[in-house]
Amino acid sequence: MSEPELKPSLRVKGRLMSASEIERTLVRLAHEIVEKSNGSEDLALIGIKRRGIPLAERLGKLISSIEKHPIDTGMLDIQFYRDDLSTAGIRPVVTPGSIGFDVEGRDVVLCDDVLYTGRTVRAALDALFDHGRPRRVQLAVLIDRGHRELPIEATYVGKHVPTSSREIIEVKFHEVDADEQVLLVERTS
Repeated sequence: MSEPELKPSLRVKGRLMSASEIERTLVRLAHEIVEKSNGSEDLALIGIKRRGIPLAERLGKLISSIEKHPIDTGMLDIQFYRDDLSTAGIRPVVTPGSIGFDVEGRDVVLCDDVLYTGRTVRAALDALFDHGRPRRVQLAVLIDRGHRELPIEATYVGKHVPTSSREIIEVKFHEVDADEQVLLVERTS
């Protein structure tokens, strides 16, 4: 019988974004997406489960209000093991799910809360292409913290936050966490 794994202790180092700062950042990102997409004719937003979903939905509502017509928003359910915290070689596991619309020939913006190693995005791309072949795929993230292990770069970034390997970015959205802020925390053990 093995010993239970001890969860590392975390210490909050500071708040990176308040609820109002998150909202202002999303408004800016929505305008950038519309500008770089030359409107929103074939645009679709897809959130990577969990916190990418509220991000995609919020951006979709903002873009809809800018463009005066609805924007398709969907989700990708990617269940994975935190291979970025393990040396056991565990790979992300993508489970099939319905995005909610056809991605064939569309301009898709994948949305996630934090871009770190790039492994989640790689798994999301694999899952997305199982649903069809979009014309173009871009990535929007609230926080880019660096430390990439794969050659993946976000097209739209809310905030760049250089971190150490001991630090973690915690994004909290009302839809998931009943709280709204971005915290920088550090492992203490």
